[in-house]
Amino acid sequence: MKIPFLSLLLPIAGFAFADRTVDIYIQPVQSSPMAPIQLAEIKYSFTLTPTSEVTSYEAPDIPEGVELLRVGLFDPDTSSWSSSTSVISVQNFDKGYSPKILLSVDVDGNVVGASCFGVLIDAGQTRDFGPQSMLLVPENGKQPSLNKPVVLSREGKKVVEEEKSFFQKYWWLIGIAVVVLTMGGGDQK
Repeated sequence: MKIPFLSLLLPIAGFAFADRTVDIYIQPVQSSPMAPIQLAEIKYSFTLTPTSEVTSYEAPDIPEGVELLRVGLFDPDTSSWSSSTSVISVQNFDKGYSPKILLSVDVDGNVVGASCFGVLIDAGQTRDFGPQSMLLVPENGKQPSLNKPVVLSREGKKVVEEEKSFFQKYWWLIGIAVVVLTMGGGDQK
């Protein structure tokens, strides 16, 4: 019995393009540490056109006197942060601001970091006041473009020089001739 090669790749491809969910946590930065609080659950898809959406969001109950919050992925089982974290101001959750959560993923689609920032709500411009999410995917950097080919020899790198014009070669002779003609006097009688 022969199994087609393509049928072996389909489960792997389905796993790579499946929707994933991730929980975003916040923690007040203060002298007496508090346990991280779940802020949102985000479903994202790492396909040819990456998409993400906030599936659940709970407005944070921030204690008085707290000015900064830590944002990231927290693992409650190990009680440790499982991604890089960022620090934001509490003012991002003030009235008139809508939270926007930014997820950074690696080339395999795993979340490596999360951040959050408040977007000012303008009722005349948009009708979507709820929390939003963005997915930041890695891209290939620019490749250098070279103009001249490099000719290598045993002595090392050798660059072919450009041909100089007549004026570039003999400018000094022309200058001497001009000085002699202007300084030379005629017969004095």
